[in-house]
Amino acid sequence: MTSGKPRIAIVGGTGDLGSGLAYQLAKTGYAVTIGSRTVEKADMTAATLSARLPHATISASDNRAAAAGADVVILTVPYSSHDSTLESIRPHIQGKILVDATVPLVPPKVMRVQLPPGGSVARQAQQVLGDNVRVVSAFQNIAAAHLQSETLNDSLSDVLVCGNDAEARAVVVELAESIGLTAWHAGAIDNSVVPEALTSILIFLNKKYELDGAGIRVVAKNMA
Repeated sequence: MTSGKPRIAIVGGTGDLGSGLAYQLAKTGYAVTIGSRTVEKADMTAATLSARLPHATISASDNRAAAAGADVVILTVPYSSHDSTLESIRPHIQGKILVDATVPLVPPKVMRVQLPPGGSVARQAQQVLGDNVRVVSAFQNIAAAHLQSETLNDSLSDVLVCGNDAEARAVVVELAESIGLTAWHAGAIDNSVVPEALTSILIFLNKKYELDGAGIRVVAKNMA
């Protein structure tokens, strides 16, 4: 760990969501490794981020090596690559926390909820990886473009954090809050069906109402 913070790997970190999370986490002081199927693509993204954050600790590697060297692995790949990526990194994430941000979007109908037969992507990941990997679902409902901004506004979107292990959820809640977002424990991994499905609804709202990256907010009122 660096300065008491877990080392973070972003598997599939060259995309908009992955690089946005990498930027925000590195800016906050986490050591971040960008993972990709090819080291060349990871190098390019890491170089771009390092130019924005010259004092941050940002490195690049292939997905397997990135996962092997991290304490917490964040998976930000397209749904079509989800299963194959899990298989490739499975030996390297045993005993670790895997944060699955994957949404089951099936082009071209990305505004229609299309959940997998197992109920949710994150639930399937937990079943595939087994109990020795603590799978946590998070970050599906914040627009990737917002994560690229210099300063995050916590009103953009809350983060629903689902997982069977409460301590693992707490680690991810802390990650989200460290970059300026509001995060909520949202129960077991089965509940990931909700944030995953909400993403298609948010995409629909963006198009219908010409919104700039709609998100969600949890509004709570204490009853006297």
